[in-house]
Amino acid sequence: MHHTIRNLLNIQDNIKIQLNKLNINNIPKIVAVSKTFKVDKILPLIEQGHIDYGENKVQEAVEKWTEIKKKYPRVKLHMIGKLQTNKVKFAVQIFDYIHSVDSEKLAKKIFDEQNKINKKIKLFLQVNIGDENQKSGINKNNLVHLISSCKEMGLDVIGLMCIPPANIDPEVYFKEMNKLNKIFGFSELSMGMSSDFILAVKHMSTYVRIGSSIFGERS
Repeated sequence: MHHTIRNLLNIQDNIKIQLNKLNINNIPKIVAVSKTFKVDKILPLIEQGHIDYGENKVQEAVEKWTEIKKKYPRVKLHMIGKLQTNKVKFAVQIFDYIHSVDSEKLAKKIFDEQNKINKKIKLFLQVNIGDENQKSGINKNNLVHLISSCKEMGLDVIGLMCIPPANIDPEVYFKEMNKLNKIFGFSELSMGMSSDFILAVKHMSTYVRIGSSIFGERS
């Protein structure tokens, strides 16, 4: 068995054990963060039947995934990095989910580009939950306006996303995100990475973004 498959199965087991302890029956989807890894590292997982993969650069995603997606049409590709408006045209063509929508300008560009090719992408709105200057994401106080703009455009916003501040216990942020997600009535929540996915799942994350715990450290 390839080490990436073994790692993924261990993560799935770990999540199930933790959820059983907490009496939660929400099994999250695991987005295998494949950025910087070459196709030969990713193929064993695809062949095993894993569907969700995360990239953070549009150019890399196009080069790496265009052929794979033709061969494996069930594969779903998630844009998890900051998306520049000038890359939206290409992002919309290759990605099925965008986790990093954080402005009305970006939402409008996605709306325009997906309409041109008659495709509807599932979107998460990225919240700057720790209110950090250097981080992407919309301030939670501006969420109402962004959500109503997206609804007016008919965009398929399925939930909120966050990357909590580093080196601080993320639980308080995950708790707040879960609360916000419920207030706005979303069914999906994108939060949790290799270091904190168990805590994220405890607070009802439905998509966890896991790279190094599956693929190993960046090569």
